[in-house]
Amino acid sequence: MASAKKQATIVCIKWGNKFPAYYVNRLYAGAKRFLDRPFRFVCYTEDRTDIRPEVELFDLPTVPFEDRMVEAMTTGKRRGAWRKVTIMQSGEAKLSGPCLIMDLDVVVTGPLGPLFDHAPGKICMGRDWLERRRRRIGGHGSVCRFDPKLHRYLYDDFANDIETSLAWKGEQKYTSMTAHNHSDLEYFPDGWICSYKRQAIPYFPTNFFKVPVLPDDCRVMCFHGTPKMEEALVGDCTKLRYRTKPAPWLRDLWLDENEKDWMP
Repeated sequence: MASAKKQATIVCIKWGNKFPAYYVNRLYAGAKRFLDRPFRFVCYTEDRTDIRPEVELFDLPTVPFEDRMVEAMTTGKRRGAWRKVTIMQSGEAKLSGPCLIMDLDVVVTGPLGPLFDHAPGKICMGRDWLERRRRRIGGHGSVCRFDPKLHRYLYDDFANDIETSLAWKGEQKYTSMTAHNHSDLEYFPDGWICSYKRQAIPYFPTNFFKVPVLPDDCRVMCFHGTPKMEEALVGDCTKLRYRTKPAPWLRDLWLDENEKDWMP
């Protein structure tokens, strides 16, 4: 008899007003649909309004470098979701075992179990598309698996030398290079973590009349930058390069059942 799979943990952060509560709720629904094992779903936020009851809610971690971190997140050219670093420890949520940090602007499109099983004991990220092209080290920050017991140094190194850490161009570069320097960086297999604008949208100018594709082995589709999910649902975007036909598979994978009938 096969042994029972250990509990998985998914962690997200809802900070500020960029993403409404339904982004958290739909990410939870995607995890529930595609996880083959028991799981916790943890959200750190300062606004708990309208988040579904299955989600474990915790206040944003209090850290001594809060002001400097927020300044780095909101000014200058080296912006990054630095707040993610604050949850790379067990913290109030008592995180343990493999934890998958997921951005809110992603859609679960396939089985998530392999993301917890791949390269045990390592920090796993999808290969960053630009860094690959430039032949440089770098994972993409939309999806990152870590273990707070094994990899607390991601938080400690940042907290112990905040200015050096902020010198990296964003959180994902800091996380990638810190993990690499500790011999802990592994990439998820190609095709598991996909970029909507780089791998789903057809090449210009065929994007105007072809439907965006869902790659066969995609587990998580990332909507980093533009377009976001609402735009992809209708094919609209302020940037002509990313304007497309509506993505029909996104309707099935991201919308609630009661919304699918009225969306175009």
